[in-house]
Amino acid sequence: MLGNTRLQKNTAKPNLSKRKRKLSHEGKWGLLMVSPYLIHFIVFIAFTLLASLYFSFSRYDMLNAPQWIGLENYNKLINDPVFWKSLWNTVYFTVLFVPTQTILALILAVALNQSLKGLKFFRIAHFIPVISSWTVVLYVADAIFNPRFGLANDLLVKMGSQPQQWLNDEALVIPVLVAVAVWKGIGYMMVIFLAGLQNVPEDLYEAAEVEGAGILKKFRHVTVPLISGTTFLVLVLSTITTFQAFEQIYVMTGNSGDITAAGGPNNASMVLMLYLFQQGFAFLKMGYASAIAWVLFLILFVITLIQVKMQKKWVHYEK
Repeated sequence: MLGNTRLQKNTAKPNLSKRKRKLSHEGKWGLLMVSPYLIHFIVFIAFTLLASLYFSFSRYDMLNAPQWIGLENYNKLINDPVFWKSLWNTVYFTVLFVPTQTILALILAVALNQSLKGLKFFRIAHFIPVISSWTVVLYVADAIFNPRFGLANDLLVKMGSQPQQWLNDEALVIPVLVAVAVWKGIGYMMVIFLAGLQNVPEDLYEAAEVEGAGILKKFRHVTVPLISGTTFLVLVLSTITTFQAFEQIYVMTGNSGDITAAGGPNNASMVLMLYLFQQGFAFLKMGYASAIAWVLFLILFVITLIQVKMQKKWVHYEK
């Protein structure tokens, strides 16, 4: 018995050593496979993040070496009325965009989750704006909201109302931009909701029908709780999208070739990303633009933390 035990220990050690060598060999190959991404992350993400953090405490115009000025850029932000205006516009854009897109995307997903013929066509039709470039989308938007020959003004005139200067009206410019952004992105969120809806067990709907529940009660007590995780994901993605809104506003409110013309009228559509872009690339205040970028990052970080904390109260987890 003692000899057999020693023999088992002696044979176990070489096997263990061989396994460690195998894992080490696999680890080297795994590291080699992910090395392109690691290099990309270090050079183009981590390094640039640290560089922008340094620039935010510096005076830097991309033509001369950065000069350390401490908190001067952040003190300037506090007293910059255009910054506060752009922050308010961003929040206003978010408040209008996020619930509108979420509700409409959910309604579309529920409607297109039925077992009817021809639904694939409608799913594709609603997803086409998502895969279309902003250039194409904005041509369509111009055909609708152009003050001279747009479809929206034609309809208002036929109904007896006065035509509107949609993008030149301080009160209307953000709602118009939100409407176009919702139309562009609703198909993507609809697909996310469709994935969540298709994971809801059918037997729960059958059980609800046995209890006498109608369509609205089934939606409220079965569908909504079981897709709450999907809804949370849509809310987070939509919020991040609005705080990073740039291309649409830059093209729709500005003149081609003039960076400083965007954001009008009277900065009514100036948002944080557009203001950051103007300060960095129009006025070459890269240090100030970096400070705006880090403030934007902190705002998004805090909002995401709040959303994650709130999800524990209303997101349903399957046990």
